[in-house]
Amino acid sequence: MTKRKKISFINRQRSKKSFLPPGTIEADTSLQAQKVVITIMQFNEGFIEENVINDVSDLKDITNDTCVTWINVDGIHDASIIEKIGSLFNVHPLTLEDIANADQRPKFEDYENYVVVMMKMLYYDTELHNEQLSIVLKNNIVITFQENHGGDSFYPIRKRLREAKGRIRKFGADYLCYALIDAVVDSYFNILEVIGDKIETIDEQLISEPTPNTLKVLHTMKREMIYLRKSVWPVRDLVSSLERSDTQLIKNTTDVYLRDVHDHVVRVIETVENYRDLINGMMDIYLSSLSNKMNEVMKVLTIISTLFIPVTFIVGVYGMNFDYMPELRSPYGYAATWLVMLLIMGSLLYYFRRKKWL
Repeated sequence: MTKRKKISFINRQRSKKSFLPPGTIEADTSLQAQKVVITIMQFNEGFIEENVINDVSDLKDITNDTCVTWINVDGIHDASIIEKIGSLFNVHPLTLEDIANADQRPKFEDYENYVVVMMKMLYYDTELHNEQLSIVLKNNIVITFQENHGGDSFYPIRKRLREAKGRIRKFGADYLCYALIDAVVDSYFNILEVIGDKIETIDEQLISEPTPNTLKVLHTMKREMIYLRKSVWPVRDLVSSLERSDTQLIKNTTDVYLRDVHDHVVRVIETVENYRDLINGMMDIYLSSLSNKMNEVMKVLTIISTLFIPVTFIVGVYGMNFDYMPELRSPYGYAATWLVMLLIMGSLLYYFRRKKWL
């Protein structure tokens, strides 16, 4: 299984490209061991065909006006492949540069002969992972670039295409583009469901027995929610721009579906904000719980000290080495001293109970 990329909270890679000319493709070489996989699905209402391409040149005559062509590229670490695909389909160098840059902010751009959508595909196992996704929409062609093979939100789309379920084989490339965006947004709900379960578990721990590991988990979740918010908020603007775009590549019939995606994104954002507030509140509860425990310990120690202060004073007085002291020669002096000390301690305990300090 391919190792997924963990989320990065601090972007240190952009400085490497600061002085390169615009449109320079600087691919991530950390995934060079992986093979770039190019798959093609061509379909219409009564036809579907799937192929795996070994050479980019095989894409030259792949398009067909009678069907929709979906080209999926798994792996963006090979700059030469990105350049060849861009040359075949007349994609602007600035777009190719953004495709190869895995730290792109989610966005939508409208060019003369195509539109491009960039967003984050997120996955959650024991922690949050991310993957850059770029979607290029042309006339009857959709090209998707996935960062690696770590995860895929498109399995339900492929299944619907193979089984001819829903409208996806009846509509055009713009509907396929919408379906891919919708699948990514739906995956955000799955992540929020997992995080919600973790929040409930930690909330129970806070009430019963919080540990130092609880604070560590809360801190990790807070960082994940910050990254999730950073990845999801721009998607709302992305979908709005896609919906309001004047491009002829997106038909009016698809706008209603884009509005539905927009509503889903807003729900995700609201849930993210709610979870952020919950996690911040839970961190405050954890710190308050530690403070309360410390206060309880200090209260017990204070009560014990208060009980022994007067009896320690009596013992100290009668422990002085003087020959002439009252009650020093009394046969009942020892018992009387014990009785006085016990009465003092009992009186203090009674007083504490009346004040409800115990």
